[in-house]
Amino acid sequence: MNDDPKHRPRKPAVFPMESETRSAPRAQTPGRPPASFSDEITMTPDAEDPFITTTAAIEALEPPEARPRRSRLSFGKVAAGALAIVLSLAMGLWIDRLVRDLFSRADWLGYAAIAVVAVGILAFLVVVGRELAGLTQLTAIQTLKSEVGEAAALGSGKAARATTARLVQLLAANPRTARGRARLAETEGEIIDAPHLLELAERELLAPLDRDARRIILAASKRVSIVTAVSPRALVDLGYVLYESARMIRAMAELYGGRPGTLGLLRLMRDVIAHLAVTGSIAAGDSLIQQVLGHGLASKLSARLGEGVINGLMTARIGIAAMDLCRPMPFRALKRPGIGDFLADLTPGASKYGGSNGA
Repeated sequence: MNDDPKHRPRKPAVFPMESETRSAPRAQTPGRPPASFSDEITMTPDAEDPFITTTAAIEALEPPEARPRRSRLSFGKVAAGALAIVLSLAMGLWIDRLVRDLFSRADWLGYAAIAVVAVGILAFLVVVGRELAGLTQLTAIQTLKSEVGEAAALGSGKAARATTARLVQLLAANPRTARGRARLAETEGEIIDAPHLLELAERELLAPLDRDARRIILAASKRVSIVTAVSPRALVDLGYVLYESARMIRAMAELYGGRPGTLGLLRLMRDVIAHLAVTGSIAAGDSLIQQVLGHGLASKLSARLGEGVINGLMTARIGIAAMDLCRPMPFRALKRPGIGDFLADLTPGASKYGGSNGA
């Protein structure tokens, strides 16, 4: 064993820190006894917090399914019809007097006037025929939608086959439904329950059209959001929203097999606006910004940009309502689009700030 003091192991010892040696010893305070805070603190649920975007808040922004208004005879329609008849008679008398005066001056002037009147009447009849055909087509689509619901409720395979055949005939001119029509043709000899057959027809025929409808709504909403964000006047905003909404509704009707004319388009716009007014969807102001653009996102946006986002969301609502009115089948097998489907595209930061707190 080595007795050299340099190689001898050192015994363990305690070395106090310099700070502990200089600081005065602190008096130990007695610990606070545990207490219950259940009666003092109230937690606010996420669904009731206006600064947190939750799934419930987004679903509250989605209006119910739009349905066409029932046509009823009113005193206003009777007065408008009577006034139209009086104006037509007055126009006829004025044209008759004009032709007679032209004949009194020269025969060729009278015959030329008759030819022009005949061409005008023919063109007017063609326009009226197109308008009536468009209105009839819209009515047929709504009738087909009600028949689909009745066939699914009754469970009749024969009624489901007949309804599916009419749906195929309605969409036969659309190349997007070629694959679905071929798939349904392969099931002619198979035994399928009525609800399953209608769901199959909805998936095969309307799924590609629904995707195109979503693109139409999203494109219109983005255009409205951008234009209204940079436009200098509120009147310009209103005019462009109406113009873009009319284009979107017409494109939606043509996508699902309708061919609306001017009267048909006005009828669809009336039904859409009436639906939004009844469901309270038009009154969307600052509360919509707080609920959808929560967590301080609204404070990061300028006032004009925030208005553009709100106008874009309102255009999306109009598109969803138009989709409900123009679609020849109710949503059963496929999910109905909502505001949440367009929220991430119109407000990219909303999902970042509010998506993690969704219920």
